[in-house]
Amino acid sequence: MLIETARSPARLCILLALYDGEAYLEEQLDSYLNQGFSDWSLLVSDDGSTDSSLAILHRFAERTPDHDVRVLRGPGTSFSGNFLHLLRQVSSEHEFVALSDQDDVWYPEKLQRAVTRLADVPADVPCLYAARTRVCDVALRPLGLSREFSRAPSFRNALVQSIGGGNTMVLNRAAVMLAKRALVATERVVAHDWWLYQLVSGAGGTVLYDPAPALDYRQHGGNLIGENRSLSAAWLRLAGILGGRFRSWNEINAEALAVARPLLTSEARKVIENYAAARQAPTPFARLRGLRASGVWRQGRLGTAALHVACLLRLL
Repeated sequence: MLIETARSPARLCILLALYDGEAYLEEQLDSYLNQGFSDWSLLVSDDGSTDSSLAILHRFAERTPDHDVRVLRGPGTSFSGNFLHLLRQVSSEHEFVALSDQDDVWYPEKLQRAVTRLADVPADVPCLYAARTRVCDVALRPLGLSREFSRAPSFRNALVQSIGGGNTMVLNRAAVMLAKRALVATERVVAHDWWLYQLVSGAGGTVLYDPAPALDYRQHGGNLIGENRSLSAAWLRLAGILGGRFRSWNEINAEALAVARPLLTSEARKVIENYAAARQAPTPFARLRGLRASGVWRQGRLGTAALHVACLLRLL
């Protein structure tokens, strides 16, 4: 632990995964202070920054005495691994947990909108909130909104597609506790946000998708995951499905869901079994029959078509 200031637990805890973020970190931190919802604390996992990121955080902690700020030493594995580390360490005393990247700018109403939606769900039901973003260039000049998804979130969708950026996600306590139970045995995931969508929906929880943007998502050379709004981005994802990368992701997801199996509903387990049968069937038509039996689907016609083509070519 590198920084710690002790006080009573805040209602919401922000989880910030950090690595050499000095270029944009102060703008992200300032956007926390501009939130209409002010009952928050900050838990940071630093994955070995060699720039001035920690100094920026020290100054931020000194000028925000009303907010608890803690920085932990990160696992040094991956971007998603850093977030999983944060989820393992976050206290169960917080009512809500918000995930944050280091280079965005949150809108002032971001946390309040999420908390208001989450508060409508019974506290014992795991719930995940996610929203759209406004995609911007490095100087925060708007490029457009992220893709809007029209179909309601579902485990049958989560199994093959992530619809919410982790930088927009807010979870209630029940969802955090669910994740902590699953993380006892989970070693790796494709992406922390995709895994959370799968876990919460597969455990019978509620996933809330907000079509209004919640933040400015800055695009720059250091982004680990890029925007998803353009036609070129869609084609890159299609190429990933047809190029074999999607099959590799399916293997990793299957491993993570296998260790979480006791936490999933019987319906979700059946979907997983049918999807696995579709992936392993010996003939193209047997694979298509298995895919239909699983009921899995992707948002949009192009994504659905790509899923069926990948199934026929044994690329699932």
